[in-house]
Formats: sequence, C-alpha cells, structure tokens
Amino acid sequence: MMLDFLSLKQEAFGLDISDLSLKIAKIEKKGEFLRLVSFGEFEIKQGIVDKGEVKNEKKLVEIIKKSVLKVKGKKLKTRNVVASLPEEHAFLQVIPMPIMEEEELAGAVKFEAENYIPLPIEEVYLDFQLIKPVYNHLDHLDVLIAALPKKTVDSYVKFLRKAGLKPLALEIESQAIARALVKNHVSPFPLLIIDFGATRTSFIIFSGHSLRFTSSIPVCGKIFTKAIAKNLAISFKEAEKIKIKYGLQDKSEIVIKNKIERKIEKRKLFEILTPAMTDMIEQIKKYLTYYQTHASHEHLGPNHKGVRKIFLCGGGANMKGICEFLSRELKIPVELGNPWINILPEPKKEIPEIPFEESLRYATVLGLALRGIEGG
Repeated sequence: MMLDFLSLKQEAFGLDISDLSLKIAKIEKKGEFLRLVSFGEFEIKQGIVDKGEVKNEKKLVEIIKKSVLKVKGKKLKTRNVVASLPEEHAFLQVIPMPIMEEEELAGAVKFEAENYIPLPIEEVYLDFQLIKPVYNHLDHLDVLIAALPKKTVDSYVKFLRKAGLKPLALEIESQAIARALVKNHVSPFPLLIIDFGATRTSFIIFSGHSLRFTSSIPVCGKIFTKAIAKNLAISFKEAEKIKIKYGLQDKSEIVIKNKIERKIEKRKLFEILTPAMTDMIEQIKKYLTYYQTHASHEHLGPNHKGVRKIFLCGGGANMKGICEFLSRELKIPVELGNPWINILPEPKKEIPEIPFEESLRYATVLGLALRGIEGG
C-alpha cells in the first residue's frame, strides 16, 4: 500500500519497523548506479510493538530519534521517510474491473472494493494500482487493491511525526520486499517470496508486474531457536548460532562448548527442527494451493500458471540447509533472494559494509529506500 502524502521528488530514507527491530537505509544515485550511503539496525525491546501494533509510543519515538542519529555511513540530513506498514494489518487483493476511463476508475474501485475488504470501507485507507499485463488482454482491467485500518495508519503517521520525521509515503512490507527482490520489478512467471522473520513468516506471491497474494503465519525463526535451546539445554544465543551454522543438515556432527564440551549426533538437530519445518511446509502448500486455484486471470501466457521459483529472505533464511530442504519437500527450486538485485550492478551480490547473509534481513528496508529514490 502506498499512501503518498507529498510528492516523492524529495530525497527520503527507508525505515522498516518490526516487533523486535528497526532498520534504516538510504540510497543515493552515483552516475548510472545506486549505492547505499546510510544504514543501521537497532533493537526494539519486546512489548513496545506487538504484531505491528504500537503499545508504547513514547519509547518507540525515543528509539527512532536515537537510531536516526546513529546510522553507519553518511549522516542523515533529511527527515523525509518512506516507512513500512505492518503486514498483519493489511489486506491485498487483485480484482477484475470493466474497462473504463482513468477518472472513473477511482470511484468504481472504491465501490467494488466493499465486496472484498473484511472491514467497513469508511474505517480503512484504500489504495489501488492498475496492473499492466505481461500479455495483453482487452476484456477487462486487473487492479491491485490494498487496504489498512485508518487507526493503524494514523498511529504510524503520528509517532513518525513525533520522532521529528516527515512521512512522504507509507508502504506495506510485502510491496517493499518485492521491489527489493524482483529484478526490474517484473517476473514472467509467478514467484513465491518467503520472508522468514524473527516473530512471523510472510508469504508473498509476485507475478507479472504486481503482487498477487500475501499472508502471514506465526511460524518464525524464534520457534526454531527455542526448540534447539530446550532440547540441547543451551542458551537462546548459543542455539541461534547453532541453527545458522548447522541448521537442517543431517550430516554434521555438532560440538557444543557449554561449560563442558559435548558432541551431538549427526541427525539430532535435524530431528529437533523437523516438526516446526513440517508445519511450515504444510502452510506453504496450503497457500500455494489457494493461490493456484484463484489465479485464473493473470494473463501470463501459456504454461505459466503455477509458482515456478521460491525466494527466501529475512533472518531465518540464513539457516543452513533450508533452501535444499524446502526445494526437496515442495518440488520447486528455492534460493536465497538477492536484496541488491536492483541496486548493485551484476554480478555483484554484496557490499563490504553488509555481508550478503546479513543483507537478507534488510530486504524490506532496501525496498523502501528504493521507493525513496525512485519516487514512484
């Protein structure tokens, strides 16, 4: 969802706010190329933001103010910001509309949207985007509608302004992630993007020139880490390191140096992680089935109905062996998304300041920063 409060001809930085962290990124143009000039990741203590809802505005405002001053790289001189809106509160749907003049479309979309949005239309901010087809069709228009409760959007605008920032646009996380990971913002076949975060996992389907479907589930990175910590009787911090280093490989012997050194048999970690992964696989299959039975008019040409590739991003994407595991279970190629695909010239995949693995957590904020510089 894009809510344009002012023209985006002004420079702006990206600000991604989740339940447990805040990320900042600013991109500048240098000749033909783009470069990241300012960035940072800062902790948000548990309880300040919960499931995208701000519970302690005063503390969040303090964190934002401090974070803006502590970014790495260039000091932020602008207060203009493109900020994320929580996926959990958003509603997105592609709807068909009769062909009509552009000036008629806004009123018609608002009228039609009432049939799809699960909240009263007067309680939401509604935005829409006309989707350009990959293969032309003449019988109707495809329109992506996006809605968020007014109380959610208003609360975000309020705390951003209290933090001394000027919100130029607000955007649902999935739109920012797609902008970061989909090369040139177009895919000739449906892609599934899985944002595997600390507190939730989001499923995003992108096809042609647009998002098609989004959903979130509570299966998240923390669940996997807690399972390891409990079963191996180690700290959460140690469990997180083991998850990333060994993950779903069932061929590695793990050595734990926790007071006394001990070895864990090869398949132990794999067996600890399998129940949560099985749950996640079932959820993915459910959403893939839903999408594929509702994707009747995407105009992608022949043989392009099903999801052909899966991209992973978010901190949980760093778990060893996760791409291979998902690919094997889902029978679809799975790879790590590249958050630099629309920023760095190919074949460059990372910058010295942020290793590639770390940049997977920056997908949303890099997408927001791209919006800030592209201005459209």
